[in-house]
Amino acid sequence: MGKNLINQRRGRGYGRYKSPRHLKFTDAKHPKVRRGSGVIVDIRHEAGRIAPLAKVDLGDTEFWMLAPDGAFVGQKVTVGASGSVTAGNTAAVGQLPEGTIVYNVELQPGDGGKLARTAGNAATIVSHGAKTVVLLPSGRFKEVDRRCLATVGLVAGGGHKEKPFAKSGKKFHAYRSTSKAYFTVKGIAKNPVDHPHGGGGHPHVGTQSSVGRNAPPGRKVGRLAPKKKSRKKPRKV
Repeated sequence: MGKNLINQRRGRGYGRYKSPRHLKFTDAKHPKVRRGSGVIVDIRHEAGRIAPLAKVDLGDTEFWMLAPDGAFVGQKVTVGASGSVTAGNTAAVGQLPEGTIVYNVELQPGDGGKLARTAGNAATIVSHGAKTVVLLPSGRFKEVDRRCLATVGLVAGGGHKEKPFAKSGKKFHAYRSTSKAYFTVKGIAKNPVDHPHGGGGHPHVGTQSSVGRNAPPGRKVGRLAPKKKSRKKPRKV
């Protein structure tokens, strides 16, 4: 018997693929105010995101940003100020010197940041010209507009992969927060008393598992039924 593709089930967004959107409170983009100075007033965790978030008070407005490594409550940060190369400050990449470590780099001026946003990652400003060349964490070089904003430093939360989950329940909840399916054991890997596909000297279903060629979309997944052999009709002389 066939079943829906994983992409189909995840696209419908129900059950194990339902993301807890009510626990998400920000996109952590650069503020619309392109210049100002403020102070970090709070640091919080968001479901489905490893990097911590820092709340910045600019006086007349507040926004959430991806916290830089070493951030603390009371730290002063700036937005759009030139010549201030300090972790947590945001400026246009064209104003930052070559070799500066940055994160949350914009692809187009005003999009809020698209590159180098995951925990522990950062990009490097390589050179300036008509556009600024940035070395991404993947090793790829990317040209961006000199007016694109980026935050100095690297994203906090690095080294999270070295910390063990300790028990499977924590990994289950971690997958739920990112709307991913948790691990399941295949039927052919079980004992025959636990699953109809279990048992045998080698992995095999043990019964007919092909799907009919006339099955409806969604069910027609996996091994299809073999085609019937067509016998050639004898030619009339």
